[in-house]
Amino acid sequence: MAYQFVHMECFSRKGAKGRSTSFVLGEARRDPSASLHVATPSPPVIVYGVGVDEVERMHDAAADAARTTPKGGKERRVRQDQHTLLTVVASHPVTMEAVRGDPAMRVEVERWERLTVAWLREQYGDRLSSVVRHEDETRWHVHAYVLPDDPAMRATALHPGQSAKSAVMLAGPADGEDSKTLNKRGDREYKRAMREWQDSYHVAVAQPCGLTRLGPGGRRLSRTEWQREKVQARALRASLDRANAVKVKVESYVAEKRTETESMVSTATSEAARLRAEADAATAEAARRLAESKAATEAAKAAHDAAVREQRKARSMMSRVREEAIKVRAASARLQRLPGLLRTAIDGFRKSRVADRIRAAVEVEMERLRDQATSSDRRADASERRASAAETASRKAEELVRTLDTALTETAAQRDAARREVQRLRPPEVTPSLGPGFGPRPTPGR
Repeated sequence: MAYQFVHMECFSRKGAKGRSTSFVLGEARRDPSASLHVATPSPPVIVYGVGVDEVERMHDAAADAARTTPKGGKERRVRQDQHTLLTVVASHPVTMEAVRGDPAMRVEVERWERLTVAWLREQYGDRLSSVVRHEDETRWHVHAYVLPDDPAMRATALHPGQSAKSAVMLAGPADGEDSKTLNKRGDREYKRAMREWQDSYHVAVAQPCGLTRLGPGGRRLSRTEWQREKVQARALRASLDRANAVKVKVESYVAEKRTETESMVSTATSEAARLRAEADAATAEAARRLAESKAATEAAKAAHDAAVREQRKARSMMSRVREEAIKVRAASARLQRLPGLLRTAIDGFRKSRVADRIRAAVEVEMERLRDQATSSDRRADASERRASAAETASRKAEELVRTLDTALTETAAQRDAARREVQRLRPPEVTPSLGPGFGPRPTPGR
C-alpha cells in the first residue's frame, strides 16, 4: 500500500454497537477488555498533548457540565447518545517491521507523523487534546482525540461531512424537492466536504511523503497503471523534497542575512547612539565654554569700564593738579618779586617823613604776605597730597588694566606724566628776606 489513509469518527457516551467514548479511550489506553484484537498490547506513545487518562477525565467533566436548550424549552443536560468526542486515525502504509529494520524508513515515517500532527493542529487548534501512536499493530499509525469547546459539546459540529449535510437539511427542501431528494442532496454535500477534507490532508501530508490520494481498487486501475502512479507519486515527492530543500536553503540564507542585517543595524544603532552621546557631550562642552567665554567677556568689559572710569578720574585729577600748579607758580612768582619791591619801598621810606606810618603799613602788608605765603604753602601741600592720591589711583588703575589689552596703557603713561608734572611744578620753599638795614630807624636827636 502506498496511498494515504486518514479516517474521522464521532462517539457518544452511550455508544453504538458497543463503541462508546469509554470503550474507544480504553482501546487507545490498551485496556485488556478493549484491546482483544491486539496480540501483544503495549502502552501508547504520546506524540502530542496529554495522555489518554487525562483526555478521558477532561471529556467526562466537560460532558457532565454541557448543557443544551431546545427551542422554547428549558436548559437541560446533553443526552447520553449525543456525540461528544471526535477521533481521527491516520496510518502510514509502511509496516512496523520495516520501520524497525530500516533507520531511514523510521526517519521517513517520523516526518509523516510530524506533518500529520501539524495538519491536525491547523484543523482543530486548541480543541486537539491528544495524539498517541500505537506500535503494537501491523502498521505505523496515530490516533487523535478532539474535544468540542461549545457549551453543548457537539462533536458533529467539528465533522465537515456532517456539518455540510446538517446545513442542507436545516435549510429544507428546494422547490419541487421531496424529503428523499433533500436527503440525497445532503449526502452529496457530505461526500463533497469529506473529499475536501481528504484533499487537504493529501496536500499537507501525503504529497510531501510520496503517497497517492487514492488506491488502485477504488479507481479500478491495472497493476501497470498503479505502478506508474506510484512512480509519479515518488517523483512528486522527490520534487517536493528538492523544493523543500531549496526552501530550507533559502530560509537559511534569508535567516543568515537577516542576522547579519540585524547585527549591522544593531552596530549602526550603537554607533549612532555613541556618536549622538559624543555630539551631546560636545554640545554641552561648547555651551559651557561659550558661557565661560561670555562670563569672561562680561568680566573683561566690566574691568575695562572700571579702568576707563579710573582713567577719567586720573585725568580729572591731573587737570586739577595742573590748575593748582599754575596757581602755585603764580604765587611763587609774586613772592619772588616781593623782596625787591620791599627793598625799594624801604629805601624810599627812609627819605620820607612819614616813615613810621609807612613802616607800620609795611608791617601790616608783610603780615598779610606772610599769611598768603603760608596759605600758598598749605595749597602746595594739598596739591602734593592730591598728586600723591593721583599716583595711588594711577597705580590701582594700572593693576586693573594690567590683564587687558594695550588700549589701557595710556593710563600708565598719563600717570607717569602726572608724576613728572608734579615734580616740575613743585615750588622750592621761599623764605622772604627784607634785606639789610630793615628795622626801626632811630629818630634823629634821640
